[in-house]
Amino acid sequence: MALVELRDICKTFGSVKAADNVSIDIESGEFITLLGPSGSGKTTVLRIIAGFEEPDSGTVRLNGVDITHLPPFDRDVNTVFQDYALFPHMTVQDNVEYGLRTRKVPKALRAQQAGEAIASVKLEHATDRLPHQLSGGQRQRIALARAMVLRPKVLLLDEPLGALDRQLREEMQVELKNIQRDADITFIFVTHDQEEAMRMSDRIVIFNEGRVEQVGTPEEVYERPATRFVAGFLGAANIVAGDPARKIFGRTTTVSIRPERMQLQPVTYSAASGEIAVAATVKEAAFVGANTLYVVDTDDGVRLSISRTNTQSPGHDNRFAPGDRVLAVWHDRHIAEIPA
Repeated sequence: MALVELRDICKTFGSVKAADNVSIDIESGEFITLLGPSGSGKTTVLRIIAGFEEPDSGTVRLNGVDITHLPPFDRDVNTVFQDYALFPHMTVQDNVEYGLRTRKVPKALRAQQAGEAIASVKLEHATDRLPHQLSGGQRQRIALARAMVLRPKVLLLDEPLGALDRQLREEMQVELKNIQRDADITFIFVTHDQEEAMRMSDRIVIFNEGRVEQVGTPEEVYERPATRFVAGFLGAANIVAGDPARKIFGRTTTVSIRPERMQLQPVTYSAASGEIAVAATVKEAAFVGANTLYVVDTDDGVRLSISRTNTQSPGHDNRFAPGDRVLAVWHDRHIAEIPA
């Protein structure tokens, strides 16, 4: 039995369907991410799990118990918000102890449990500091400690890294995953950042216009997108349908192939077994550090994006320039057929 079960969840705001028959099973100890563009319904579903919103229909179960209509404080879940919501006049220790104090946990025990939670996020040296004396990453970790000290079955995280700069955000992605693994708490994480979701998640739930488009591991949703939306939203993709798909891919369905799965080769290149080579002209070439991004037009009039890793020393690699005649080459096994 799944720890969290959502069944046929529907929620509308006026004429907008924020959640449209959403059903998800979330396992104990899982790090699962609700991913989608702004307005796709992911935060609404998180708020329904938390109890901040009631669904128009459908059920939410936690450990087999129907909690659909329970208030937030009666659910064994806790939420970490993007703005941290720390009390500015309280020390780190007092902030983390606050939830225990409201539950009337004895002073000595709550000090011990808060200390353990603070140590789990490696900030035991900062227990006497106020929130304004901490960095953004430290405040985020204290917010996590305050949420985890109550030992909820599920921790809900609503874009908690959104306010951090890129370097700190990437550091915190690693920290969050390590904290979750060590605490063995189910994390339900909301983000619109595809790379963040891929890096941290055991599974990803992809939302679009209130509907679940696909659920799977990062590799599954990236390599085998179930819909055209998933293929285009989760990283760059060449999506080709109709007559062009038949001409250059030999398929009658809509197909997708990732730019990094394709190569550019000189026109003298001989394709190996299983490879497909199509004549093309380079239209654009952009050096972006680790990769060079190419846009080519095939002789059949199909525009493709191709990403090439820059593995050679500067001046020693075989780059192509706009106007060059080339072969766009890929292996047949890298083509993903999109069923919807």
